[in-house]
Parts: sequence; structure tokens; C-alpha cells
Amino acid sequence: MNEVNLNAAIWRKATASTDMGGQCVEVATNLPGIVAVRDSKNPAGPALLFSPTEWNRFLSTLKAGTQIQ
Repeated sequence: MNEVNLNAAIWRKATASTDMGGQCVEVATNLPGIVAVRDSKNPAGPALLFSPTEWNRFLSTLKAGTQIQ
């Protein structure tokens, strides 16, 4: 896979995240053809990249409470 430049990413923190630490994620959905996910406590660290279709399937699966296969 080609390297993706995330400098233009607009990150938003998950609504379940708090300022108390713990497991927090940020998501950037403004990049063409890519949804990027990163640890909000380590913004310079790696990001996971998904296609919009993969990301929507992941979210739908979470909302339904079923296992991803």
C-alpha cells in the first residue's frame, strides 16, 4: 500500500471519550476514500486506515452488537 499523507486530516474524538485518559480514539473522515483512526493519547503514532465501506460495516456491526467475521 502507498503511504498516505494524513496532514490534512481533520480529527474528531469519539463521543464516548473523556478527558480522564483511558481508551480514546479519534477519527478523520474528510480524506477522499479513506477513514483514518488513531489513539487520541498518541496523535503522532500510527493510524489505522479503512475504506468508507469497511468503516461503515464496522460501525454497523458495533451498533448491532454482532461479531465481525
